[in-house]
Amino acid sequence: MVFSGGTGYARFAVWIHVSPGERIIGFWCVPVMQNSEITRLFEELADLLEIQGENPFRIRAYRNAARTLGDLPESVSQIVADTTRQLEDLPGIGKDLAAKIQTIVTTGTLPQLEELRSVVPAGVVEMLRVPGLGPKKAAALFQQLQVTSLAELKTQCESGAVAKLKGFGAKTAQSILEGLAHLEQAGQRLYLAEVEPLAEELLAHLRRVPGVTRVEAAGSFRRRRETVGDLDLLALASDSAGVMQALAGHPAVEKVLQQGETKQRVRLKLGLEMDLRVVPAESYGAALQYFTGSKDHNIVVRQRAIERGLKLNEYGLFRGETRECGATEEEVYAAVGLPWIAPELREARREFDWAISGSLPTLIEPGDLKGDLHMHTTATDGAGTIREMIEAALARGLKYIAITDHSQRVSMANGLDAGRLRKHWAEIETIRADYPHIHVLKGIECDILEDATLDLPDDVLAEAEWVLAVLHYGLKQPAAQITRRLMTAIENPHVDAIGHLTGRLIGKRPAAEMDLPAVLQGMAQQGKWLEINAHPARLDADDLTVAQARELGIPVVINSDAHSVQGFEVLKYGVYQARRGGLSAADVMNTLAWGEFHRRLQRRRRADH
Repeated sequence: MVFSGGTGYARFAVWIHVSPGERIIGFWCVPVMQNSEITRLFEELADLLEIQGENPFRIRAYRNAARTLGDLPESVSQIVADTTRQLEDLPGIGKDLAAKIQTIVTTGTLPQLEELRSVVPAGVVEMLRVPGLGPKKAAALFQQLQVTSLAELKTQCESGAVAKLKGFGAKTAQSILEGLAHLEQAGQRLYLAEVEPLAEELLAHLRRVPGVTRVEAAGSFRRRRETVGDLDLLALASDSAGVMQALAGHPAVEKVLQQGETKQRVRLKLGLEMDLRVVPAESYGAALQYFTGSKDHNIVVRQRAIERGLKLNEYGLFRGETRECGATEEEVYAAVGLPWIAPELREARREFDWAISGSLPTLIEPGDLKGDLHMHTTATDGAGTIREMIEAALARGLKYIAITDHSQRVSMANGLDAGRLRKHWAEIETIRADYPHIHVLKGIECDILEDATLDLPDDVLAEAEWVLAVLHYGLKQPAAQITRRLMTAIENPHVDAIGHLTGRLIGKRPAAEMDLPAVLQGMAQQGKWLEINAHPARLDADDLTVAQARELGIPVVINSDAHSVQGFEVLKYGVYQARRGGLSAADVMNTLAWGEFHRRLQRRRRADH
């Protein structure tokens, strides 16, 4: 049996070993693992098995399990701890996977994974991070050239050895070098969605420490950037040693790297380093503003202070040696002639123009969303049935959704041809009649093919109630061809929106090159809508593109791209992206009540015809 402690994400668990005769014969404590840690272990297991050429069905099962656990809004450890719950109730989790999850939660690892790690060096798995380098090629590089690190891979590419391997060639070697450069540029950063649950748990943990009156996160995490390279926490505490001791003792902390009177640096088991600073109340606002950044934003703020005869730093705003303010961010901004600026906007773009002119937008909030227009079911590669996805959307409070399974080009996801799609839509029509409290649109995620045609004929698309056009393949085509493909979709009267515009995967696959101004101008002229895909690996369109869309008056929709009933939980990351682009609720179509949303959609469609 198990008892867990802590709130939100549990902080520890006590496992009690009971003999068949009900005699307690031992107990032990283990740190409760974050979902992201369990997900990473399953993904690593799948990678290692794929490198070794194992059964693809087993590999897919582990990847699906990783996705299911990654989408969960609650702690896997807490499900294990709850004797009334069964892991097998989760989508795609059978008896074998449930046993493996139980082992990971109770021991922190998996014997099968440890065995594979002893056979395949970690550097070989790391090669899978290189865009376009799959498990088969990574295995060939390891087995034939004994490449065991990214540095060795670069050397072998530059020497010409990779180009000589069967199945590679000069073009592949050059592509690997370009991928390595992209990887180096991306740096060692984690998705915001991977970091947020742990950051929130650490904040909650430190706020419970006696004598602590406030703890906030700063840096790129507070600005809600797509990825996070490290964490910065600022605390108000009567006893700095006590709060540092509390952090050092948290099970998520791997090692204390350095510690002084008011600053502590630790390495987290998640792979990030984190700074905790204990600052005095009179400096807290100045420190929060300073450590939130961005660097470019702070340069402008400091320059405005200098122009007023002031000096601004992390300790406060000073006139000579006298501190004039610094306790709150609001008073710091006011002293330099500005209203408070939301952290997501602090990138030295338009925020100062808006602040000075009194036109700072009221940014969209996660609770503003009333619909979700991109999701998948078991008809293609989703884990939930039509009914399950509808019921999950209802449970989340959504008022309307579009079910958008893949078109036929995405064969690996069992994409739908015209015949299967029409049967799928007929099933949606039948099922949605049972759910009067939510509106369900018959949709399709239609591929824009490499030859600049759409994956389904117009007569089929004309029957859809929502068409999302996307790029999935041929993302390395020249910019002119990518632009031509997108313009084909934009000019098609049946397409409502462009989904995950560039096809990027953050840190793994670069965005497709295109004439972005021409594409956005085309969308504005044709009245198309732009998707912010909220999946943490996509967040596509990015914040800069979203800001440009706002300037052009292009309506935006924020969608989950959910592949399971838990998938709606990522919507907030799409909202964060919209906030970074300066969007208010009025800029986002699926903040509208159903009646107004439907009127806007029908008006858009009439304009195309």
